[in-house]
Amino acid sequence: MTDQPVRVYVPATVPLLVTLRGGQLAVSAGHAVTPGLREWYAEGDEEELEYVAFTRAAQEALRLLRADPGAPRRRVVISADLPPGAARPAGGELGDSAVRLTGPVPLAAVAAIHVDGADAAADVAAAAEVAEAALAGDPDAQFTVDTVEDHELEWYDVSELDTLL
Repeated sequence: MTDQPVRVYVPATVPLLVTLRGGQLAVSAGHAVTPGLREWYAEGDEEELEYVAFTRAAQEALRLLRADPGAPRRRVVISADLPPGAARPAGGELGDSAVRLTGPVPLAAVAAIHVDGADAAADVAAAAEVAEAALAGDPDAQFTVDTVEDHELEWYDVSELDTLL
């Protein structure tokens, strides 16, 4: 077992950032480089594995937006370094990056915040509407979701949280 922090990518929305500003974010799931992801993508280096986990968190942020129609149409991913044991693999499937969190994500653990720029809002809105259908295998919905991935999430330091909001 390692004593190194675990980088977890937490899917979120802008309203959840407001909650985080209060000192912590009570969420139960995220994405990380899990043993199942490492085994599935054995030829990938650490950076590639982290990118897969990050991308999956961004995709999951679309589902959160669908559940919160009042939230600004921007994907949010919070990168946090949590202590060992704070994130446990959620599934045993090969390639799975989903993790269950054992407690809230403290603001002090946040390494960076990633948010779509305003120019992505229309594509993000369209993708949020069809994210579930894409997961169910609808190719047209998947095309719409893939379109949003053309937008790079902007990087913000945690010290910029107030400015971001």
